[in-house]
Amino acid sequence: MERLERLVNLVVALLDTRRPLTREELRERVGGYSSDDDNFRRNFERDKELLREIGIPVVTEPVDPRAPESTTGYRVPRDLYELPDPGLDEEELRALGAAASTVAVAGAGAGTATSALWKVAAASVGGDGPGLAPPGPAPGPGGAHPGPVVDVAAGPAAIALFSAVSERRVARFTYNGVARRVDPYRLSYRQGRWYLSGFDHGRGGERLFRVDRVTGPVEVEGPPGAFERPLGGLVGPPPPWRLGEDEEVVVDLRVDASQAEWVSSVLGEEAVAERAADGSVRLKLAVTNRAALRTFVLGLLDHAEVLGPPEVRDELVEWLGMLAGAPQ
Repeated sequence: MERLERLVNLVVALLDTRRPLTREELRERVGGYSSDDDNFRRNFERDKELLREIGIPVVTEPVDPRAPESTTGYRVPRDLYELPDPGLDEEELRALGAAASTVAVAGAGAGTATSALWKVAAASVGGDGPGLAPPGPAPGPGGAHPGPVVDVAAGPAAIALFSAVSERRVARFTYNGVARRVDPYRLSYRQGRWYLSGFDHGRGGERLFRVDRVTGPVEVEGPPGAFERPLGGLVGPPPPWRLGEDEEVVVDLRVDASQAEWVSSVLGEEAVAERAADGSVRLKLAVTNRAALRTFVLGLLDHAEVLGPPEVRDELVEWLGMLAGAPQ
């Protein structure tokens, strides 16, 4: 594993945790470190300092704040790392412009005025500044613009929704044949598709939408700042069991004490319905991809049990029987 890949894995591990992780836990989760303890410590310290130098807020905290001599742990707090609302200064806007220069959003078109990324980045162009070049071919030796190096598929719906998210304006669109009015919280890109999380006014709750299933135009209404994003809302790319077209069902999952802390840190406290005296937890998961949920549960081996609904539990038992070669 090259260092760049290791650094990416380290950032993901530090972000995807609700508690500080010890060096040994990070060593296990990240991979790519030497089996020699001294080499591991040196490389980890270098990686940690490099992340801090490039602006990633790696914080050091006690794993157990209640213990006077608790082991030291590390994490990247999302509230310090993420920007829930673009209140960018000039320098940050220029950084966004540089990033936008290296990402070609397929479907937006070079120079498209409706590209939301470039609407935001354009705010950094002032009377005294040099301005930002739009994405496009490199101008040749000595030119300032390197040209795009990443292609991200998009389209008019994704572009309009990005603008709605950044400005916190209500979006109207048709999804699965039904007119929706949504407070758009976040756009995520995963497995070649865009996903929108937001509050669906018609259904009175937070929902996840696959943007390529939006039909017709996306209309943005009202003034900027029309709603506030909840701190506990859907953030980041959706989990695999949300990436499907199955009818949504809420699954009751029990995880025993040995894996409860890790699963809770990954899924978030909002997924925890109950904590038992023995240390186990019961989770409520909204599932639209049952196959992906089965794979997740299998990864926990005998430390997890699907309690309901009955049809989901029966499907899991049947699937496990097929894997084990049980006669049908």
